Amino acid sequence: MAAAGLSVAAKRHALTDTLRQAGIESPDTDARLLIGHALGLDRTALMTNGDRLLGADEIAAIDALTARRLKHEPVSRILGRKEFWSLPLDISDAVLVPRPDTETVVESALDFVERDKLRLSPLRILDIGTGSGALLLALLIELKNAEGFATDISPAAIDIARGNAERLGLAARCRFVVCDIASGVTGLFDLIVSNPPYIAHGDIAALETEVRDYDPALALDGGIDGLDAYRAIASQAIHLLAPGGRLIVELGAGQEPAVRDLFSKAGLTVSGVRADLAGIPRALTACLMP
Repeated sequence: MAAAGLSVAAKRHALTDTLRQAGIESPDTDARLLIGHALGLDRTALMTNGDRLLGADEIAAIDALTARRLKHEPVSRILGRKEFWSLPLDISDAVLVPRPDTETVVESALDFVERDKLRLSPLRILDIGTGSGALLLALLIELKNAEGFATDISPAAIDIARGNAERLGLAARCRFVVCDIASGVTGLFDLIVSNPPYIAHGDIAALETEVRDYDPALALDGGIDGLDAYRAIASQAIHLLAPGGRLIVELGAGQEPAVRDLFSKAGLTVSGVRADLAGIPRALTACLMP
């Protein structure tokens, strides 16, 4: 059993140094989150309890979390929760960790809604490959009269998304379907959104450890050229988009020309591309050809 005697503040400083020496990019933030999680304390409580001495069991709990982080397991996976669009979302090893870049898809969808004055309309939204439910739930929070449908090929992912909808009070406005792409849904949708798997199969081994070893392969592997999911989405979206509706997909770096081309060949017109904060084209918007 670990020895007691360290204060909360001293353990936090020691953990920060350990993580920094291991090359962890945000050692102070990670140390705060890990210790807070182990002790059940939020940021304010950590500060006010800085002088409190830790018990041996508490130190052991912190050390166990530290060992996971030193293997480059993402903090959000250790905590089991990640914020997206200011929403606290539960996650598991069955889903991607929601990332800030993906908020570009939400922004693009809301741009379309505002431009066409649809914010109060009873929109039908489809989220393909929902994972944690991040895209759909962010849009339902913003669009109070919308209803949503979400698909994922993974039953475990659907369970996570459904649980997030229930915790956020959105379950009555959305349905979840286990299926490949959109094969399990019918009807027309005003908005179809997706963050599909888009990493070329041969590039997965070179991804950073936090992604390669901890994100589910199903949510990463886009086939030989990284475009398999886009082809499938395009072929089904042309039958699911309502007149005037929009399909918005997240892009991998450098994929805009290829996705634009295959969407065009499928009968879609690209109407806009939005860059992320790094200037990378990240969200591509398309509609049915006239």
